[in-house]
Amino acid sequence: MKPRGGYNVNLIGNPSGSVERLAPPEKLCIPLNSRRLKFSELRVADGDSVAIGQTLAVDPDNFSVPLPAPCGGTVRLSQIEGHIVIEDLNCPADPTPDRETPTHVAYDPGQAAEKRSKLIELGAWQFVSDARTHRVADPETAPSAVVISTVHLEPFVAKGNVICGDSIAELVRGLEHLQSLLEYQAIHLVLPDMKRKLALEIQETIRGHAWLKLAEVPLQMRYPFDNPTLLARHMGLFTEDAAPVWFIPVAGVIAFDRALTLGRPCTNRIISLAGPAIKEPTHMEVQIGYPIDKIVAGRLTRDDDVRVVNGGILTGTEITEDQAGIDTECSGLTVLETPTLREMFGWLRPGGDRRSYSKCFTSTLRKPFAENLSTSLRGEGRPCVACGQCVSVCPAGIMPNAIHKYLFSDELEQAQRLRTDLCVECGLCSYICPSKIDLYDELVRAKVQIAEELGEPETEESEEQVTEETQQEDEA
Repeated sequence: MKPRGGYNVNLIGNPSGSVERLAPPEKLCIPLNSRRLKFSELRVADGDSVAIGQTLAVDPDNFSVPLPAPCGGTVRLSQIEGHIVIEDLNCPADPTPDRETPTHVAYDPGQAAEKRSKLIELGAWQFVSDARTHRVADPETAPSAVVISTVHLEPFVAKGNVICGDSIAELVRGLEHLQSLLEYQAIHLVLPDMKRKLALEIQETIRGHAWLKLAEVPLQMRYPFDNPTLLARHMGLFTEDAAPVWFIPVAGVIAFDRALTLGRPCTNRIISLAGPAIKEPTHMEVQIGYPIDKIVAGRLTRDDDVRVVNGGILTGTEITEDQAGIDTECSGLTVLETPTLREMFGWLRPGGDRRSYSKCFTSTLRKPFAENLSTSLRGEGRPCVACGQCVSVCPAGIMPNAIHKYLFSDELEQAQRLRTDLCVECGLCSYICPSKIDLYDELVRAKVQIAEELGEPETEESEEQVTEETQQEDEA
């Protein structure tokens, strides 16, 4: 399959390559919910003393993956609704790795069941997702292949090469542990450029590992070609029998090593703190539950009128007062300014400082530049004008504008026929829409509604057929 669509989003405020390790806070405020996970079954009571790594709660709908305690301390359940608060923290520093820690791990498939159980127990399995559905992968179902990516193309999220950092040995050991969970399936490691330092170091370290296949992100790293579904489709990994394809980010592979080589819980995250409203965008290592207000304090360009987003600018969600700490799936915090003054005669401005996919501003005459993004819509929303821009950038080859019209008319069957299920939820359609329609949110909600009310699409057309038809309609 030849990839199509995509767009490079160039914005001010991307994080630097350094990683700052924050000191433990006075208390941790651990959300019980994240984007995919809901830790609804508590395993602790108010006032309990817990040790680091102890299970605080589990998600019964996702193979009982646990929420491990990032630190020892005293549990408080009633301080913040929807959170487990840990006070009187006891956060010992990681011990220095033993000099006898092996460089490589011996292949032993006989320990697969024991290793999977340990990965779940220590909080590493939540990094393993199904590339089709993005849900947590079933640990009891063998995949047809595994995709691992060091590439994160969405603006403002933590970058894969920074997460990997100097942890090449940990990455390789994690890959070797992963291979021992499999039978014959290949592991595909996706890199941004085979000639970059990280890629060369990995290639040198894994020399002789025939089960590991290296792959580059296609089409000059256009967003969202790091998307798990698109990577698996592009490499032809989805089989007719619908066997799952596991996707694991590079942070997950390092978590495998931490759990299986060192026997330690996976409760720290390297996240980004980025966006135009941050003085010095950077990466930082924090514990799950680290208070968000403590992270951003003193780092903002202004003290008020900002919006904090959990994740990247295209797919993240606004953090409200209901969330006090870093959740277990957080990849970064994006902070945008919220303008309080209206632009005078903004409609008359030729847009020299604004980028546009349609190239309708005078900025087209400038060399490529990073745009300063805020929460402002810069105008009002309006009905779809059928410009087709969302179709041209859609990497899944579907027609968001047509689906939008069917959804507006409550014609779910027609939206299903246009293969809404193929949406990879990258958010590009909303970003480039000149009518400022939130197509991303519409498509995400429609996928759930269609699955619940109509089930699987009746059509047997493949994605390649849908893409070809869409291209023919574009040309017409």
